[in-house]
Amino acid sequence: MPPVTGIHHVTAICGDVQANLDFYTGVLGLRLVKVAVNFDDPTTYHTYFGDGLGRPGTLITFFPYPDSYKGRAGSGSVIATGYAVPPGSLRWWIDRLAEMAVHFDGPHRRGDEEFVTLRDPDGIDIEIVASPTCPRPEPWTKMPVPAENAIGCIHGVTLCEEASEFTIDFLVDALGFREAEGFAEEQRRFESGVGGSGTLVDVVCRPDAPHGRGGQGSVHHVAFRTPQEESQAHIHADIRARGINVSPVMNRNYFKSIYFREPGGVLFEVATDGPGMTIDETPELLGSSLRLPEQYEPLREKIEAVLPALRRP
Repeated sequence: MPPVTGIHHVTAICGDVQANLDFYTGVLGLRLVKVAVNFDDPTTYHTYFGDGLGRPGTLITFFPYPDSYKGRAGSGSVIATGYAVPPGSLRWWIDRLAEMAVHFDGPHRRGDEEFVTLRDPDGIDIEIVASPTCPRPEPWTKMPVPAENAIGCIHGVTLCEEASEFTIDFLVDALGFREAEGFAEEQRRFESGVGGSGTLVDVVCRPDAPHGRGGQGSVHHVAFRTPQEESQAHIHADIRARGINVSPVMNRNYFKSIYFREPGGVLFEVATDGPGMTIDETPELLGSSLRLPEQYEPLREKIEAVLPALRRP
């Protein structure tokens, strides 16, 4: 079975859609690359943030549910999402966060990385990591962060597990991850594909941690990349053969996806790299209009009437 090649995107749940948009574009300097709706609930947005072209590996997406209860990070959940920035740019980010009155901790060291931690408006833990393997950023010309300091990709995610052995075995045997050297036993690191930023999953074992709970401020799932539908089909067949319940292939317009839970309970997705964010908008106009799945297009007027107005950056 071909392994996954890295992280495709992270999807989380937020409360106030405007506060969320303002933070990820105005503070982190990501581009709003798509405004869509939840395939399963067209009365709520599905927003996508990424680099200038919305490439796989740079994307974080959100389902806004302002009336939902508060989520909780804990065992069986993603407890941190890291963003890779170019080496030497962390001081610039520290100054930026301080100037914008965004609370952060650090800098800290982990392996050959230096990073700071902060939280988004809903309490999702974020790391900004000065990484020697950060890819060259592809920023948007109108973004508020200089290109030399811009986020290059999602660096990696951290999973919290009540017992980590089966999760680790699954990452290695089913998805093709391999363990990285030089990390402490309490936080083991695994990488896929070429390794480095964009391919990393850290696993922490915390038997006494409360169980994670979905809701505002929680990560809904993490999606891994696979190049095409053929490689995805191999992964799908292999996961089924392991006795794990896996969804059928679902067309998400910008990629095709399968979903399943790893042994510790975190929801995983494997998504194809294509067709990508520019299938229905030109690069210049990404995120400028509401995009609806074909089945909801006849209901556009009703859907637009219930969605809150957005102030775009």
